[in-house]
Amino acid sequence: MRTTFPLALAAAGFLAFAATAHAQPQGPPEAPFQPVSALVDLPDFIPGMGSLYVDPATLPAGPFLAYDRDGGLVSTMYMIPLSALNAQKPFENLEAADALVDHVDVQFNAGHPGVAEPHYHIVLWHVSVAEAAGLQ
Repeated sequence: MRTTFPLALAAAGFLAFAATAHAQPQGPPEAPFQPVSALVDLPDFIPGMGSLYVDPATLPAGPFLAYDRDGGLVSTMYMIPLSALNAQKPFENLEAADALVDHVDVQFNAGHPGVAEPHYHIVLWHVSVAEAAGLQ
């Protein structure tokens, strides 16, 4: 019984830490981040992505911070131009949100307002695959 009690305390402590470590940061982010919808012709909320914010000085790469409808951070995204990748341009010391990463997606995009040339979205998801799929 003496070993069970400390083990139970350790397990409870770990579960409390894990729950705290997975708490979603809340937005919107502070300046110099701005809503992408205020900078280019995109909606305030993009289904499948969320509400995007970016520091204009970091364009085109970002990071772009994406929030769900409740203001929880769901992803950190980079938009890397295909021309930069083909030129083997390094992208070093890219900052990311202070949140755990659940999974990563890399998606080609032919261009859109704000980043018109073909590029890749590199998405560091801070939520589960199921939660990401529910961003509607």
